[in-house]
Amino acid sequence: MLSKTIPIILALILVFLAAPVRAQEPAGETAAPLLAAGIDEKLGEYIPADLMLVNEDGDTVRLGDVIDRPTIITLVYYSCPSICRPLLNEVSGMLGRLLELNMNPGEDYQVVTISFDEFDGPAGSARLKKEYMNQLPEGFPGGAWTFLTAGPETIERFTESVGFEFNRVGEDFAHPSTLVILSPKGKITRYLYGAEYLALDLKMAIYEASEGRVGPTIARMLKFCFSYDPEGRKYVLNLTRVVGTGMILSLVGFAIFLTAAGRRRAREVGE
Repeated sequence: MLSKTIPIILALILVFLAAPVRAQEPAGETAAPLLAAGIDEKLGEYIPADLMLVNEDGDTVRLGDVIDRPTIITLVYYSCPSICRPLLNEVSGMLGRLLELNMNPGEDYQVVTISFDEFDGPAGSARLKKEYMNQLPEGFPGGAWTFLTAGPETIERFTESVGFEFNRVGEDFAHPSTLVILSPKGKITRYLYGAEYLALDLKMAIYEASEGRVGPTIARMLKFCFSYDPEGRKYVLNLTRVVGTGMILSLVGFAIFLTAAGRRRAREVGE
């Protein structure tokens, strides 16, 4: 019995640890649609440069012409009632911290915010850009943060190219919160998850993107064992998860030991 149970337990643990990053799923009627929200990483692949989008000035631009330096991509929708605002607020604050790290916006990097809501347009882009530019340090170049909108086919092609999975739920969307870092040639070099980031981590991601080097996402085991403390701005050990997983692995190990011991005694009796 144990010999049949152990592989099942091990398989469940591996599936749990290797599960892809997904948006938190609430209970109720909206739980099922949220299963489609998450990130399917496309590290090392390229975005489609031929996509045509509309910027905050109402001009149609080719995406390959916009992405001409290391680029921080944020994917949001303008009427978002939850995580989009905290994400953009964090990016806004982080841009100020990058200045303190001698990172020059518009030269060393740029930010491009793309709405995945086909009903958003340049008026919404202009409104958001004005709002967030007012939050940035004086002299921050306007060209270093671009807001783009597009039609449904363009949105689908872009989000598929970066592995951004979202789903409409009523008038809103289920979607993940992440930054996608691109090289000047449009290669996907890094993903940063959540709505809280460290400026030093982003500086390193920008530096890697400038060289076209792909940086692996934080190992899932580390993300499982550590949680981000926004007050202390650091990662702290999640003791409950670690202890719980340790207990499960210990039980599996003990079960394996008992099974091996039982087989050894059976062989001895048979002899």
